[in-house]
Amino acid sequence: MPRELWKGAIRFGLVHIPVSLYPAEQGDELSFTMLDRRDLQPVGYKRYNKATGDEVPYDQIVKGYEYEEGRYVTLEKEDFKRANVEASQTIDIVGFVDASDIPPYYYEAPYYTAPGKHGDKGYALLRETLERTGKVAIANVVIRTRQHLAMLYPRENRLILNTLRYQNEIRPVEDIDVPKDLHAAKVQANELKMAERLIDDMTMKWDPEQYHDTYRDDLLKMIEEKAAGHVKQVPKAKRAREAQVIDFASLLEKSLAARKHGAAANDEDEEEAAPRRARERRPAAKARRKGATQRATSHHRRAA
Repeated sequence: MPRELWKGAIRFGLVHIPVSLYPAEQGDELSFTMLDRRDLQPVGYKRYNKATGDEVPYDQIVKGYEYEEGRYVTLEKEDFKRANVEASQTIDIVGFVDASDIPPYYYEAPYYTAPGKHGDKGYALLRETLERTGKVAIANVVIRTRQHLAMLYPRENRLILNTLRYQNEIRPVEDIDVPKDLHAAKVQANELKMAERLIDDMTMKWDPEQYHDTYRDDLLKMIEEKAAGHVKQVPKAKRAREAQVIDFASLLEKSLAARKHGAAANDEDEEEAAPRRARERRPAAKARRKGATQRATSHHRRAA
């Protein structure tokens, strides 16, 4: 079970639901050590006083805010809570919206919530109400030293808290130049129909377990090979060619045909395996009969 990150309560109206917050993300990146190329010894990093050059123990380091050039106000852990105790201890729901109203690019980081002492009833009530109404809760929450906009939504019998990016953290969409519509992009009706058919043909059920970081796997394999003394030459990367006029109709048609052919081949493997084996046996049996006839004729001639 992950370590409890935060303990407080969900609050909306007069309802107060004690909960704990747990991180839902877990890092799986490969860890590398910085080495001195000359003797491959680990490179260390020291925290030091820039005025004296002396190393500073970790327990003597404090956070400071520079309110004027060269002048700081220091802050301790208690100061962050003292600024607004209520904000740092509550997931304060400000309203409810349809889940589809929030574009995915606002999503930032997920957290699991679990009911605290005497919080089961309120937790279950909020979870089931959100499930039945198709709504998500929009809330304010302080995690560590930063306030976040967040959404609460039900998933697999739990309430998930997902921090959201603020509007000012999203670049204006007007900065990106895109085709205004299909006519401006010169998309033909037949191309649209074939694209829809291809998407329909490739539609599948979401199964996150079938996806994994293949680059990490390849990198780890290369590390193991290098550790064993096998060093491969770096392959030349294919140079991307600039796009010219592309016949999308032809590409879509070929894509559909390829998938149809692949499906047909799979069906053939399943449905025609027995007939194929029978066809393969017939020439062999015929050859055996022919061989037997030839041997009998030869024997008859020798006897004559």
